[in-house]
Amino acid sequence: MQRSDQTKVAILGAGRGGRALLDLLHQIPSIEIVGIADRDPDAPGLQRARELRVPVTTNVPNLIGNYGVSLIMDVTGDPEMETYLHVHKPPTADILSGSASRLLWELVQHESKLEAELLQSEKLAGIGSFAAGVAHDINNPLQLILGLAENLAEERDLTAVHEQARDIIEAVKRTSAICQDLTRYSRRASPHEDVMVSVNGKLDEALKIARYASSFHDIEMIKHYQPGAAVKGNPDELLHVLVNLITNAVHAMERVGGTLTLETTLLDGQVDVRISDTGCGIAPDQIPEIFEPFFTTKAPGKGTGLGLYNVKTIVNKMHGMIAVDSQLDKGTTFTLTFPNVEPVGQGCLS
Repeated sequence: MQRSDQTKVAILGAGRGGRALLDLLHQIPSIEIVGIADRDPDAPGLQRARELRVPVTTNVPNLIGNYGVSLIMDVTGDPEMETYLHVHKPPTADILSGSASRLLWELVQHESKLEAELLQSEKLAGIGSFAAGVAHDINNPLQLILGLAENLAEERDLTAVHEQARDIIEAVKRTSAICQDLTRYSRRASPHEDVMVSVNGKLDEALKIARYASSFHDIEMIKHYQPGAAVKGNPDELLHVLVNLITNAVHAMERVGGTLTLETTLLDGQVDVRISDTGCGIAPDQIPEIFEPFFTTKAPGKGTGLGLYNVKTIVNKMHGMIAVDSQLDKGTTFTLTFPNVEPVGQGCLS
């Protein structure tokens, strides 16, 4: 998705600093990295650039002069390069080098850490709402285990003992699976690099977790999944996005019931994910505010006001877009749109 207001950045130096800047800047939709240059063909940042489909080059004059660059980030540590840039840079381009580049990196690292803490805090705060659902789902197999264990205390038939032992094992496995679902969801998002994630699979996983937090009584489920819908991102973070949107949709229908629709579409590599409800809807004057931090329409103690803020932060990091369409007393649809991530040939600058 090309944006008209993008800042075009050229990175000079593909060592540790250049690689770090690549990992940072490629997550920001308003920044286009037009290329990265280094004299060392084995520099670690060049391989990372190819993975991110960022063009690589050894031709610095061509990189800074021919692509409408508005910001040159010099992390070569070469005083001669700094002198060269001040003489030959385009008049409309700014330069960040030396200590300025390091300071920028440290500031953004600090912001990223704060965002991760906000996400984790909101996730853990939401775990409390799972308590009733988890207690119900765990109580059933526990009662079964208790009854079977009492029978075993007096059972003398070896065949019956084996059958009841197998039933106990299955009940324990069901209980263990519930605990694993919650543990997996509540853990801090893993720091691994972005991978291809099946959206359909994550929607089903999110639906299973959301059932602990919300009552699906009188709610009809409709799924329209297009096979092959996949996006590139952090699986833990995408799961959090989907759990949040599904839980909100169910809460909007909890008094009168309704229909929850989960849909994925794939066109030319672009993936759309729609989560729709037929609930109470959102007032038109509130829609511009719902993604702001600490804004909530829920009763005190029922929400942190960070849910949709974190959702939008994650979607933006995945270079996606989020849109909302809502009418009072008719329902709401959230649409997530992710860009084409089909493998393409690696770009190269002359």
